[in-house]
Formats: sequence, structure tokens, C-alpha cells
Amino acid sequence: MSHHNRFLAAVAALAIGIAGYAVAQDAPAHPVHETNSVSVTAQDIKFFKAGVKAAAGELEAGPAYGNLQTGHHGTFIHMPAGFVSAVHTHTEDYYAVVVKGVGANDPVGAKPKPLPNGSYWFQRGEEDHVTRCLSKTDCLFFIVQPGKFDYVPAK
Repeated sequence: MSHHNRFLAAVAALAIGIAGYAVAQDAPAHPVHETNSVSVTAQDIKFFKAGVKAAAGELEAGPAYGNLQTGHHGTFIHMPAGFVSAVHTHTEDYYAVVVKGVGANDPVGAKPKPLPNGSYWFQRGEEDHVTRCLSKTDCLFFIVQPGKFDYVPAK
């Protein structure tokens, strides 16, 4: 699916889950507090490989505002169909909205709870969990986080 269609799905459903120690060298990062209103087309959202991989592929991140590497941000996360993360944590809490597909974000050992379009989750920082794309189609999440995003494999 094209980035344009992913973004349109995000707009239709609202807007979240996982990136990594990624470097968004060419991705536009909008300040958290703009001085003017901002409208960004799907073509202007630059997705990049996030460095988080599983058998189903690699996550991609598309900055909406802020900078996921340095602080407060809102970021689109594209997760391939069938993706299952390793057990991991994040330093900061985050909120996520399922824009497309059926995702799951659960504590270690829990049965995955399917979260279809329009669902959301809150993930507490420093808490082991597994994030998945349960659908046969790719997932798109929108995440909002008060600090930088990291992906820390569980010990």
C-alpha cells in the first residue's frame, strides 16, 4: 500500500507503537508548537526504516510533529502484516491509536487482545510487552509520546 493511502487511512480513523533507535535524517520534523496552523500532505510525510525488525519485516516511522529521537512527538508507525516484536520496553510512556489493520499490545505471556481500527492503547514506560500486527494486511498506528522513543530489548 502506498504511503498516500496509509496517510488517508490515518486521517479517516484519527491517528500510533514502535520505532527504534532510528535516524530520520531527511524526514521533516515539525516543532511541537507551531506558530501557524499546519496541513501536511501524505506525500510530505517521509517514512524511514526504524531499525526494528522481525520475521515479517521492518517497522517504518513517519514523523508528524516533533522529533522521536529527541523529545515530544507524534509519529506514524507502519508495521508489516504478521509482525510480532521481541519482548521489549520503552523508557517513556506512550499512547497509540490503531489507524489501519488489527494490532495488539500486551504484557508478556498474555493472550493477544485484537485492537481493530479506531482502538487505542496506553503503554507504560519500563514495562515489558509485545506489539503485533494481527491482520493479514499491514497495520498503521499513530503514537504520541512526551519524550524520545526508544526500543529496549528485554533482559
